[in-house]
Amino acid sequence: MDENYEEPILKRKKKRKLRLGRVILTCSMLVFIAAGLYSFVQYNAGKAIGKGNAIDPGSFKGDAIHPKYATIENYLLLGVDDDGSGKSRTDTMMVLSWNKSTGTMNVISFMRDIYAEIPGYKSYKLNTAYYLAGVQTVKDTITGMFGIPIHHYAIVDFENFESIVDIAFPKGVEIDVKKEMSEKIGVTLTPGKKKLNGKELLGYARFRADREGDFGRVTRQQEVISAMKDEALQPGMIMAAPKLAGAVSSFVQTDLSSKDEISRAISLVLKRGAKVETMTVPVEGTYSFNSYSHAGSVIEVDIEKNKEEISNFLEIPLE
Repeated sequence: MDENYEEPILKRKKKRKLRLGRVILTCSMLVFIAAGLYSFVQYNAGKAIGKGNAIDPGSFKGDAIHPKYATIENYLLLGVDDDGSGKSRTDTMMVLSWNKSTGTMNVISFMRDIYAEIPGYKSYKLNTAYYLAGVQTVKDTITGMFGIPIHHYAIVDFENFESIVDIAFPKGVEIDVKKEMSEKIGVTLTPGKKKLNGKELLGYARFRADREGDFGRVTRQQEVISAMKDEALQPGMIMAAPKLAGAVSSFVQTDLSSKDEISRAISLVLKRGAKVETMTVPVEGTYSFNSYSHAGSVIEVDIEKNKEEISNFLEIPLE
């Protein structure tokens, strides 16, 4: 009698477990589908915002990944400014080296007035390379001078930079403004810690009307990169990643595909422990000032000393 009574109870428990498993599986599938649809819709929404803002940097061929340093990818980052003639100069020139195995990001900023040997042209200021022949010539100039392998590039117009910041960080990016800034940046910034919107953040990064000049500006550009990285690690940022990737695909010209943009943007956001280290070229004590009739005031650098510093900073040998 007891056996007959217990048997249906065991069968009932099995059915409940089976139903619970189905519910969990169904919910998981729905969440997965919803996440996919959300990412797709947000990506297209971001892409639509930047429609018609394409930059034409010309063709590009990056260096091959070194088999001994397969986890390191170097990105040439350029900020361009149209002078009204339809041609642009690079006001910002950086190489971001991302070590995917350690999660570290090393950023090298290049002074725009470096007197550079530009392949196929006379020596000019480094920021003239893009004006003369586009992104490939900038890449070849930096690689030729300093031996840095460059695998990919990304270019943004400064007006588009403002929009990207406002999409990614609608509440602004926190910056500790050290002094009042207003001359030739289109905004007025007062001292103190505050959240800066896209226009204000760009003005902060471009300000150079003080004794530090371009050296101070490069330092602030590096500060902006670090601050944006910190903001990107805030809770909830992952939800903005698909829309941001869509906007980036329209606002930023790069050799990466849309699929790559999404996956790499999300990977960077998820690297919560990622560190950003910075350096400026030329390094202190390795340069002098000069002037040429065809190029104006320039910075002449000791190439070998800077290559040594760059190699130590990136922890890779340079050609």
